[in-house]
Amino acid sequence: MSPANQPLAPRDLAGKAARLALEKKGKDVVILDLREQSSVCDYFVLVSGESEPQVKAIAERVEEGLKEDGESPWHVEGRKGGTWLLLDYVHVVVHVFHERTREIYMLERLWGDAPREAIETGTGDS
Repeated sequence: MSPANQPLAPRDLAGKAARLALEKKGKDVVILDLREQSSVCDYFVLVSGESEPQVKAIAERVEEGLKEDGESPWHVEGRKGGTWLLLDYVHVVVHVFHERTREIYMLERLWGDAPREAIETGTGDS
């Protein structure tokens, strides 16, 4: 778990997931703040990979890295498909897409009113 055995706050979990995705060269990493838009969750983390193996590697790195802080997904979808993996941490949902799949579903457009933060390589705290 994080310091003092406290779970990560949702925003911190989203930021860490985004940074972990960058470790595996995730592309177009974006955090959508859904707190004012939906009761589904507080944040979406969106990231793209260029191939199915990369999509899986990104999702695995996010899952492993968050587990180091005592965070495990409540639900995971798409492990067999490889074009869209979803890691559901209840308050934060991480979507790891193959680039083509992300273009099809366009979650950024669907949640177009949500504040967003692009996470880039070399950024400090997100």
